[in-house]
Amino acid sequence: MNPADFGKVGVLFGGRSAEREVSLMSGNGVLAALKSRGVDAHAFDPATQSLGDLATAGFKRVFIALHGRYGEDGTIQGALEMLGIPYTGSGVLASALAMDKQATKRLWMSHGLPTPKFRMLRADSDWNDVVADLGLPLIVKPAREGSSIGLTKVTDATMLPAAYARAAKLDRDVIAETFIEGDELTCPVVGTGAEARALPVVRIVAPEANYDYQNKYFKDDVRYLCPSGLAPEVEAEVQRLVVESYRVLGCRGWGRADVMLSHANGKPYLLEMNPSPGMTSHSLVPMAARAAGISYEDFALQVLADAQLDLRPTQDWKPD
Repeated sequence: MNPADFGKVGVLFGGRSAEREVSLMSGNGVLAALKSRGVDAHAFDPATQSLGDLATAGFKRVFIALHGRYGEDGTIQGALEMLGIPYTGSGVLASALAMDKQATKRLWMSHGLPTPKFRMLRADSDWNDVVADLGLPLIVKPAREGSSIGLTKVTDATMLPAAYARAAKLDRDVIAETFIEGDELTCPVVGTGAEARALPVVRIVAPEANYDYQNKYFKDDVRYLCPSGLAPEVEAEVQRLVVESYRVLGCRGWGRADVMLSHANGKPYLLEMNPSPGMTSHSLVPMAARAAGISYEDFALQVLADAQLDLRPTQDWKPD
């Protein structure tokens, strides 16, 4: 990975999603890491610069450090496909699927992968019926947000209308799922297809089991255990499951799956897939990479080296 071979590189961060603040931290970290390795890297914020600027910037490839909508939902990936600029992470379809929790869970379930039972909510939902179906506690969240934004842990049916309203401010689609009491885990994946492999599992121990937006990014009260302390066979099963869930969605390059390890039955349950994980000082992918002997800077280079397009240009195609 000779840095000169990358040419001019754009680091896309900031953006217009609710996760802009986190993306700014991720992007600045990636930008500094790439520059420290001699890459000709340049900042690009889609919230303040146009797609026209992106088309004329002369980037040979880009590192997507955007989070949330317009960054990891297939939107910017589609624009980069049109422009013919290779980019990091999953392609258009896999990004769109991974960003949509309902679509992700339905696809996982169709392949027999374990994920908490769920229902989609409406303003006129029968809240007592939802509780009867999913049990208590349950989790209510927007279908297409990350970083626990808009999420509520519901412990009583009377909390559901407010939880729904909170999530509905962020997304027209709101999902409720059974809460799994257990160990909160996350596991990054790197590579594509048969070459995809899991990095070490990170176990998250949050105050009062509240791993919310503030605890994720701005406080130091959460403990992150990597090595996870899980039995080797349990860690191996979590890694196997995460890689399979990544392949089922068609992800490539890198990603990170969040998992709950049930105290009741000892089984792992997939929560969601992050196709453009965080790269902040509190982020879990760099932590797992370090446990595997890969520095932040080298990991950023590795992700950049895997930048590609989903589709090859066809303008020169001619019928046989």
